[in-house]
Amino acid sequence: MSSILEARRLTKRFGQLAAVNELSFTVEQGAIFGIAGPNGAGKTTLFNLISGLYSGDGEIIFKGEHIDHLRPFQRCNKGLARTFQIPAVFSSLTVYENVRVGAHFGHRDHNEKVAIYDSLQFVGLSKRANIPANHLSLFDKKMTMLGAALATRPSLLLLDEPIGGLSPIEIQKSVETFQKINQELGVTLIVIEHLMKVLMGISNRMMILENGENICTGSPKEVSNDRRVIEVYLGADYA
Repeated sequence: MSSILEARRLTKRFGQLAAVNELSFTVEQGAIFGIAGPNGAGKTTLFNLISGLYSGDGEIIFKGEHIDHLRPFQRCNKGLARTFQIPAVFSSLTVYENVRVGAHFGHRDHNEKVAIYDSLQFVGLSKRANIPANHLSLFDKKMTMLGAALATRPSLLLLDEPIGGLSPIEIQKSVETFQKINQELGVTLIVIEHLMKVLMGISNRMMILENGENICTGSPKEVSNDRRVIEVYLGADYA
């Protein structure tokens, strides 16, 4: 399989602290690529670099093109979308209007109304389209944010802790939606998540970060058996 994203020696420093340090990895097109690590490992900083919210050193290659110099909306135009740990919605706007914002910033060659309709259908919010976002539950806010991301017509979607704070039933619904996005829409997913059982269950490959560095990349089975990963999560004595 060909790669859709390649990072080469990505580095982001805040003063003397390297939140992401000389990080290199490749994500294959059509995959679900999981990222995990302790708090402060650099996971969200990495997403901020890829999506263009942060500038840093190194190279980011998306679909064969360097995008290091592009602003976030330009990366979105090329097919790269993301969600956030805390739902990023416009509270005073309806669900429909939130998704419409996503459609507006997506590919220039798609019909906005069709993109909005399809996205609302896909995340199960068609019947709630006219409800203001500030009246939504946490789950529906996350789905609204996801719908807005899908309305951009992405080929790569970054999901930052998408199931945090959800109930077991909501987690199951979310996971099923992510798998449908990957399998039915053909969108490559990169998922940051702390619930390792869930992440291992949906990922083709995984990368574990510690102190901004890649300590292990492989299949879920390879990662779960890696001594250094066990040390990071359970301690050296357990390993």
